[in-house]
Amino acid sequence: MELPQEIRLKIEQLAAAEETKALAGAAEKLSLRYREQSGGGKRLVGGMRDIIAYAAVRMPATFGAVSRALELALECFDDEITSVLDAGAGTGAAAVAAALLTECGNVTCLEREQCMIGMGKTLSEAAGLDFLWTRRDLSDGITERADLVTCAYCLNEMTPAQRTEAVRQLAEAAQKLLVIIEPGTPAGYAQLKEARRQLIGMGMKIAAPCPNGGECPLPEDDWCHFTARIQRSRLHKRLKGGDVPYEDEKFCFIAAAKQDCAPCSARILRHPRIESGKITLRLCAEDGISDKIITAKSRLFKAARKSAAGDSFSFDG
Repeated sequence: MELPQEIRLKIEQLAAAEETKALAGAAEKLSLRYREQSGGGKRLVGGMRDIIAYAAVRMPATFGAVSRALELALECFDDEITSVLDAGAGTGAAAVAAALLTECGNVTCLEREQCMIGMGKTLSEAAGLDFLWTRRDLSDGITERADLVTCAYCLNEMTPAQRTEAVRQLAEAAQKLLVIIEPGTPAGYAQLKEARRQLIGMGMKIAAPCPNGGECPLPEDDWCHFTARIQRSRLHKRLKGGDVPYEDEKFCFIAAAKQDCAPCSARILRHPRIESGKITLRLCAEDGISDKIITAKSRLFKAARKSAAGDSFSFDG
């Protein structure tokens, strides 16, 4: 799913008032920070130029990652979503994704930076979306409640103690489903593993992406991540200095529910390996990690051929 065209056009309009070289420099620094910075409580965005650069470069990527994470999560959760809370909303990428996928008009955004709120209002209103924006640092506590709570690319901005408290409050705020998204890096995944343990300890059920509700079966030197392919606009390519029409945003996520959910029986962890007459799938299932070979004679071969990394896979099909 792509960021709405109305939002893209508004970002291009705002970027036109900035000097391209300076905006490109701000975009390059932001991309590096969002992928590599881990904790410390540092703020990742500064002045207005940073915010416009974020909207141009990071917002489409965040929207793509959150959209994909929510698609996978909602496959395993079929209850109605009547309210959404986006914690650490930034310019509203996750809120827009959640509103479109759930068709929910009751959306609240929490964001600590007033200038980000201003940008978020401008962009969401351009797409005809009416969100309630509240200025709030997550470290100040979350008092709001909603069926679905999202939190994207925020834990990496916090100290370990802040992360633990934030996860607790996010879990309490989520009346039905909590979805946390982080960069698809070893550091991002390590933070989500800790959040997973904490959520399980609070009695929540893991809905996605994991087929099992216990400890992650991956070895310590490995990590689970997914990919969202983002179509790059002319502005995006100009700021990133490339001609490739797309980029792949790597992310990891955890979805936890307070009620019964239906985790998939197996999740494809890597790109399927296609060879003559067979396809090898690297799968995470309830009994652990394994490679499964699907031959051309199998009734599952067609499904395996259409599959991709991140998809669920069923041997009942």
